[in-house]
Order: sequence, then C-alpha cells, then structure tokens
Amino acid sequence: QVQLVESGGGLVQAGGSLRLSCAASGRTFTNSAMGWFRQAPGKEREFVAAINRSGGGTYYADSVKGRFTISRDNGKNTMYLQMNSLKIEDTAVYYCAARFTAYGVVFSNLSEYGYWGKGTQVTVSS
Repeated sequence: QVQLVESGGGLVQAGGSLRLSCAASGRTFTNSAMGWFRQAPGKEREFVAAINRSGGGTYYADSVKGRFTISRDNGKNTMYLQMNSLKIEDTAVYYCAARFTAYGVVFSNLSEYGYWGKGTQVTVSS
C-alpha cells in the first residue's frame, strides 16, 4: 500500500510560481513511477507530468512543457512539481499518483496508476 498526500497548493497571480509536494508513505516509493494530474471544474482529469523510479526520466504534457518541472527525492519519499509562469488555465485540483514498476519507465495514462492522493487546489488569478 502507498499513501500519498499533496501539499503546496494555493492562490497565485498569473505569471507567478508554486511548488507542489507529494509525500508518500511506505518503503515502496523507490519502486514506484509517479505522476501529476489535474482536474479543472467541469473537465476530466488530465495528465500533467510523470517521472520514473530514479528521477532520471520525465515526461510532460504539451500544455506545461517548459513551465513545469517534476522531480523527486527518494531519500525523502517526496515528489515535487515546480510550476512557473502560471496561467489562469492552470487552475485545477492537482493530484499525485503512483504505480509500482520494475522498470525505469514513465506512465502518462490515468488508468495506469493505482494509487492517488486527495489533491491540492491551485488557483491562478488575473
């Protein structure tokens, strides 16, 4: 079992920055690929970024590429999402997700993840 807890969300003006954190319980963090997803009101949950077990492989949605950076600290069982140049359309609840894997690959489909946090709200104002 893996428990995930997101933090770091809040209200920020357009053009600003936020850093989200996802703290994971259990000893399986290093065996897990991780990802960030988001869900805006009235919309489906969508992929944002993913990172492999070691942190050496990452993948981003086109909408955030160049503005967001995903990273992880396996010593602290924590994953991060640094969000810069925030736009109003980045407003959403952000979720972290995890799945066990024996390989150093990334996963971008929602259905590939078995563990989810409860989310943290990010609101970008004009």
